[in-house]
Amino acid sequence: QVQLVESGGGLVQPGGSLRLSCAASGFTFINSNMYWVRQSPGKGLEWVSSIDPAGSTTYYADSVKGRFTISRDNAKDTLILQMNSLKSEDTAVYYCAKSGGRGHGMDYWGKGTLITVSS
Repeated sequence: QVQLVESGGGLVQPGGSLRLSCAASGFTFINSNMYWVRQSPGKGLEWVSSIDPAGSTTYYADSVKGRFTISRDNAKDTLILQMNSLKSEDTAVYYCAKSGGRGHGMDYWGKGTLITVSS
C-alpha cells in the first residue's frame, strides 16, 4: 500500500532550476525520515539529501550542497527537492525514499523521475 510518486522531471539547461515533488501515501508520512537518491549511468546510486519528520534537520551530499534544498509539506504528505544552478553532472533518475525506521535505512522507493541537464 506504500506509494511514492515522483514528478517534476524533464529537460533543463545548465544553470537552470527544477522542482521535484514526491507524493506519499500508505504510511504515516509525518513520522518518517525521507530521502532523495539519484542514479546515473556509470556513477551508480548516490544519496542526495535527507530530512527529518518535522523538516527541521536536513543533510546534503557535498555535490549538491548550496544548490539543492529539501523540504516537506506534512499537511499534503509531499516531499520536495528544489534544484538550482543545475549542472550536466546532475543528470540522473531521481528517487524519493522513506525510512524503514531508526537504523533500518530506506525500505520503499518510488519509480523515479528523469532529470536531463543539457544545452
